[in-house]
Amino acid sequence: MQSAVVYDCEGARLSDDERAFFREADPWGFIVFARHCETPDAVRAHCDELRDCVGRDAPILIDQEGGRVTRMKTPVFPEHKPPAVFGELWRLDPKKALEAARLNAILLGRMVSDLGVTIDCVPALDVPQIDADPATVGDRALAKHPDTIAALGRAAMEGLIEGGALPVIKHMPGLGRALCDSHHELPRVIAGKDDLRKEDFAPFKALNDAPMGMTCHVVFDAYDDANPATHSKAIVEDVIRGEIGFDGLLFTDDLKMEALDGDYAARVRRSYEAGCDIALCCNFSLADKVKAQSEARPLTGDGERRAGAAMGLLTEPDRPATDAQYARLADLLRPVAAA
Repeated sequence: MQSAVVYDCEGARLSDDERAFFREADPWGFIVFARHCETPDAVRAHCDELRDCVGRDAPILIDQEGGRVTRMKTPVFPEHKPPAVFGELWRLDPKKALEAARLNAILLGRMVSDLGVTIDCVPALDVPQIDADPATVGDRALAKHPDTIAALGRAAMEGLIEGGALPVIKHMPGLGRALCDSHHELPRVIAGKDDLRKEDFAPFKALNDAPMGMTCHVVFDAYDDANPATHSKAIVEDVIRGEIGFDGLLFTDDLKMEALDGDYAARVRRSYEAGCDIALCCNFSLADKVKAQSEARPLTGDGERRAGAAMGLLTEPDRPATDAQYARLADLLRPVAAA
């Protein structure tokens, strides 16, 4: 039975030990990073070998946002601008901004799906606050107002599906108030429930029909002053599933981040206990994977139902990306291309 985890491999290609581990662990899916994406052929070959390990068409994830969060890099792969450019264009022409956000996502979807990747972890729906850590969100945010983020996020989500890949809304229930980078420290948000509902939660509630979502490693004092969202039953059950109304497949953010405490086995266990469906274990050594796997659970019940519903939305695009589409996207973004 599939384990409710996602892993990657340490090098550009699998080692014999990793092959044996993945065959035994049977993770639900995998994730690829820049080291796996030196060329299109390298991506295809790596996706094939990952699936061969588990003997099925396992889902494969990537973080291909555009801008500074990009695994398939130029000049080998087409350039995609950071998400913030769509919010800048919205200020000039909302209709063109929606067209650009959708077209950009279609092209992202086609690029990754053509190489064997099935899930792109976009769009980020975080609402950036003026005093937030710029490295955490910054130009990764689609815009500054919740309604604009929701509209552009909807266009991106639908475009990605049209392009042949599945979207993941992140970072639930909102990373926009983080004063530090959760890769290195644990952010704590002291805003009250009313402000969080009005600002941070609003885009996620507007897109609560998304097939997949991802948590954030942030403490929200108003709901649970002891645990970050990923490990908080109050946040997952009461906020993400309750107030926001999200019933899609819920991934943790990367469990290696230093915002979390405890060993890797404990991090996996606490994620399930909070209500997350799948533990995302990125850049773990093989020894770390073995520890994480000791607490991995089978994907059953609601998690299995949600995964099936999400994967059921996956379709092959009717045609590959074209130069004309990239030219149209560049033309739409020309007024804000330097943003």
